[in-house]
Amino acid sequence: MFAKLLHLYQFVDQTMAMLFNRFPDEIRCGKGCTDCCNAIFDLSYIESSYLLALFKTLPPDIRGEILARCPSAAQQWQEIFDSKADPSTARIRCPLLSDQGLCHCYAARPVNCRTYGVPTVINGSAHVCGLSNFSIGKSYPTLDLAPLQHSLYEYSVESADEKLGRQRWPVAIILLHPEKLTEE
Repeated sequence: MFAKLLHLYQFVDQTMAMLFNRFPDEIRCGKGCTDCCNAIFDLSYIESSYLLALFKTLPPDIRGEILARCPSAAQQWQEIFDSKADPSTARIRCPLLSDQGLCHCYAARPVNCRTYGVPTVINGSAHVCGLSNFSIGKSYPTLDLAPLQHSLYEYSVESADEKLGRQRWPVAIILLHPEKLTEE
């Protein structure tokens, strides 16, 4: 079920490694940096399913710690969208982030987590991590997220159906309500 997703993740990781090598002074990502862990975004069906599969393998105490943080994150998510706030500037701590600043499900982190530290564009809107050292006004290669997101959509439809393939969920909601991945 996850072969295509893992291949996509490998491609993204290789692309990111190339960019890290090319722009070592600009890209500030590293172990313990958690800026992306506080950005808000949602997950496709296929990414949600993969994340849940890894989550279920965690020790019960770690799962409990993560699940205890989910209601607050889910409530903050709802408040942001109810208020029509700009999600690109909103901050919510990911429930998967440990108190030591590490991701409990790092191997299953979604595309948005994997690409966060470099200049990206989706639907004509450019983004870059606020902690990066990319100079304003200087031209850099930009990672277009639209084809990656389209691939995730296609993999989701193949794995589920059109309806579930179109849906997206925040991490906290998927962890609290995994049944959403089977609702028709």
